[in-house]
Amino acid sequence: MGTFATVVQAGLSTTIQDLGRPGYRHLGVPLSGSADPLSLALANIALGNPASAPALECTLKGPTLKFATEGKIALGGAPMNATINKVPVEFYTAINVSTGDTLTIGQTNIGARCYIAFAGGLCASSFLGSASTYQPAAFGGHNGRALTSGDKLCLAELETGSPREITPAYRPQIGQDFFIRAVEGPEFNQLTNDAQERFFHAPWTVGRRADRMGIQLSGLSMTLDKSLPMASSAVFPGTVQCPPDGSPFLLSVDAQTIGGYPRIAQVIAADLPLLGQMRPNSKVWIAHTSHENAREITTQKSALIADILPGGLFR
Repeated sequence: MGTFATVVQAGLSTTIQDLGRPGYRHLGVPLSGSADPLSLALANIALGNPASAPALECTLKGPTLKFATEGKIALGGAPMNATINKVPVEFYTAINVSTGDTLTIGQTNIGARCYIAFAGGLCASSFLGSASTYQPAAFGGHNGRALTSGDKLCLAELETGSPREITPAYRPQIGQDFFIRAVEGPEFNQLTNDAQERFFHAPWTVGRRADRMGIQLSGLSMTLDKSLPMASSAVFPGTVQCPPDGSPFLLSVDAQTIGGYPRIAQVIAADLPLLGQMRPNSKVWIAHTSHENAREITTQKSALIADILPGGLFR
């Protein structure tokens, strides 16, 4: 297949992602995929692509692409400054590109990740049924790595339907601060009573480490009342671990599949896409909810977007 676009500048960290490879955690293979799957899916739907079509995930500062032929693209996620031939372009809208056009994705001060979807999807290396890039093991995507200047992108020529209008009601509202809901984790009771109370009521700040592996939460130190040795146990995107230093760590899409630190909370499925937009110094509030409420919230959120994503999204 011929080149559709050439990477002129790669941005801070730009990788090919889809909706991940679920079902392999028992083999030690993380979910991976888009850190904000809702934004990626909506950008694809705007073009008439399958929601899971491989697209580019851009972190904090995006790439510059020069198109070798005509086609269509759509943007989603964090509102990075985006232009084609220096003319600003809209998000969640099918955009025509012509031979020789230059797309420039700048920085963002709100949110962390922007998505560039391509009509027909991107060619990528598939591993266990997914094109998502997992850099720690160097598989999927573009040779298992982030893009660099000079890389060539080609289209997968997936079957597409008609572009869809993504109205503001469907578009994720990305701000400086984040409100997420979580249930108690299996080792929540290892926290002291005071720490249990403070965890769900104190504001947290995203630390300097905020990547696809996980997000450091800084603020109050969580004191473990029963710091007992524990066997390594299953963890998932959204699991909050508490190391001995008392600084909670919120796992994200590329996180390991097992861990040995107490699991003090689990973010509900409906709120997991928000993790992909957290950046250093963001404020985070974590509200306590029950398993029953978590299921109801996820059902309601899935129903809200069922018209454009009938297969659901949250897991």
